[in-house]
Amino acid sequence: MSFKLSKNTKVYIAGCGGMLGEAVYEAFKEKCIVKATDINLTEPWLEYADVRNYTDIKESILEFEADLIINLAALTDLEYCEKNQEETWLTNALGPENIGLIANELDIPLVYISTAGIVDGLQDVYNDFDQPNPLSIYAKAKYHGELFTQFHVNKFYVFRAGWMMGAGPSKDKKFINKIYKQIKSGKKELFVVDDKLGTPTYTKSFAKGIMHVVQSGMYGVYNQVCNGDCSRYDVAKEFINLLGLKETIKVTKVNSDYFKTEYFAPRPYSEKLTNLKLNSRGLNVMPDWKEALEDYAKVYIKDFNN
Repeated sequence: MSFKLSKNTKVYIAGCGGMLGEAVYEAFKEKCIVKATDINLTEPWLEYADVRNYTDIKESILEFEADLIINLAALTDLEYCEKNQEETWLTNALGPENIGLIANELDIPLVYISTAGIVDGLQDVYNDFDQPNPLSIYAKAKYHGELFTQFHVNKFYVFRAGWMMGAGPSKDKKFINKIYKQIKSGKKELFVVDDKLGTPTYTKSFAKGIMHVVQSGMYGVYNQVCNGDCSRYDVAKEFINLLGLKETIKVTKVNSDYFKTEYFAPRPYSEKLTNLKLNSRGLNVMPDWKEALEDYAKVYIKDFNN
């Protein structure tokens, strides 16, 4: 059964303070009534609610009378998760259970964001039906949230994202911003791994994809990443080119052992996803990763020139 978004549709977004939250909030507030919550109130449009506290989050959702719940709440720093395992399980596993139970009680659809990081990297590319085998605490907890949503929530959409990029210098906690910070600090040579493969995922496109798919009524698990795949080295080179710095910044290939002290959490060699189901159902709105990065780089070009 299709679900049409309108100006009267009430969309509750949990964990909306991060880099994906900004894109999802901006996309949905144009069409719907949105209540956005988080435990870190970094924006004036955020209200406090904690997915780990069942009573707290339930009261926040019931008070709003939501028609759709989107759960973005997650700890995503793999090293932090390894060092803070109980907090990780509470946020990335119990949180989705709490939200799922509330969605069932209200008999409304739930969107859960999963990750390409749940695979073990033993095969080159993973479609929506390939068996995950999470390696890190982060991935294990996220996969638990995915499984609970799949098997215990009545109306659900699970979207698996790849290497997330979006939100710019202020909120991007991932690879692009880490590269940019090095450039801004004056580094003339960047050391980047070429033995980690994946699929970039642009937050703005991902948010549009969520909006598109939830209106189809086709519940289920979806890989939703940008088209094409690459290594971390490929992304860094492309980003440097887009900034117009390929003549002044050298990008040097290294393997993961170079960063083994800093990035000690286990990571799959390949977490490349393919949008098999989205393509088959005519629901794929994701651009090529280079096209997405070109759009995203505009934010950094502006910042770099200021």
